[in-house]
Amino acid sequence: MNGNTGCWVLADGLGGHHGGATASRVAVDSMLASFKEDSTVSPEALTAHIDRANQAILERQQSDPELQSMRTTVVALLASPETAVWAHVGDSRLYRFYGKTCERTKDHSVPQRLADAGEIREDQIRFHEDRNRLLRSLGSRAEAGVEIGQAQHRATLPGEAFLLASDGFWEWLADAEMVQDLRASWRTKSWLKKMEKRIQKRATPHHDNYSAIAVRVGSMGSTSLWM
Repeated sequence: MNGNTGCWVLADGLGGHHGGATASRVAVDSMLASFKEDSTVSPEALTAHIDRANQAILERQQSDPELQSMRTTVVALLASPETAVWAHVGDSRLYRFYGKTCERTKDHSVPQRLADAGEIREDQIRFHEDRNRLLRSLGSRAEAGVEIGQAQHRATLPGEAFLLASDGFWEWLADAEMVQDLRASWRTKSWLKKMEKRIQKRATPHHDNYSAIAVRVGSMGSTSLWM
């Protein structure tokens, strides 16, 4: 938090345990440091934060040969009482809830592209055989830099809630269940706990790590969950 402005970042590393963990940590640390220097809530500011994180990962790759293949997804939210901006790279998602409405970002993945083309249903993305094939990630050396999803810029609303989630979290939950658990929870912590219980009942013993951050408009409070 910087005054009444907040920055929430979630990254899910790729490229092996050590490399992925390093990439995700570098991304989060870089973006939060960038936010401290510029707490403007705008698409331009958020794009700059993500670009800085990508550059930091590339520099780390160059300095450590063992980390040359490390990559990470990222999803981030900038918010103040007046405005909110969010963006993502990869298949870590941002969900936006208001009343019974649930909206989400679209994954930069092969299954998402198939769903957009009408070849599979949206609910088939979760366990598609190519779900881990990402089209974008931080740590890529594209000539024009990493292309991020278009940030959404709009006014925040009382009672509005946001969920930043890795694929290991959202793949086990239907959108309607997220809404149901939110409406039954007074606090972000209890909302996350209700969803976590669903995951624990359904996931295999060795399922992917999952992480999530919940933010509710009003107090600008947030709760994070990492497992």
